[in-house]
Amino acid sequence: MPQQHRAKLTRGAILAAAAEEFDLIGYEAATLSSVLRRSGITKGAFYFHFTAKEAVAEALAQQYLLNLTAMRQRWSGRSLDPLSTLVGLTSEAARGLERDVVLRAGLLLACNRIGAESDGWYEAICELVLKATEAGQLRPGVDPAEAARVLYAALVGAHTVGDEPEGLVDRFEEIWRVVLAGVARDGWRADAELTGQL
Repeated sequence: MPQQHRAKLTRGAILAAAAEEFDLIGYEAATLSSVLRRSGITKGAFYFHFTAKEAVAEALAQQYLLNLTAMRQRWSGRSLDPLSTLVGLTSEAARGLERDVVLRAGLLLACNRIGAESDGWYEAICELVLKATEAGQLRPGVDPAEAARVLYAALVGAHTVGDEPEGLVDRFEEIWRVVLAGVARDGWRADAELTGQL
């Protein structure tokens, strides 16, 4: 096996093991020795890639931000209306958080401001709600800033209420059904590609 490929696999194993530890017991409680034990990597191999547990956390947070950026770019490139884009984007994120421990750990770290200043979710929601207003998708009298704050708080709350990641997609769908009933203009329907998510 070429050395570069082996190094990439080792780095990936460290990140995956750290993500599992952080997800299971939290960043503060996880120790370097528990990460090494879970990964099966020697301390020497670890230090070839990272200087400390904090460096692994920063790498996970950065990976989370890169994944979010790619997700946002995919959804903005679909030429959907702003509300459909927002529903689709948040639904994909919920599915990813349910299934991918690396993504979950990155979110946990970003929320604790470890390795990232902000994940940009609030700003993205505000931007798309404002665009929905400009596109005439919201009911008359709905304040886009207020709607964005409520939606953001509801989505963050849905993420934190469950002890397990399973069920996050369902909780997000519940939020969208309630929020859209209150803010979307009568007659608005999500793009056909999203109809199974509402």
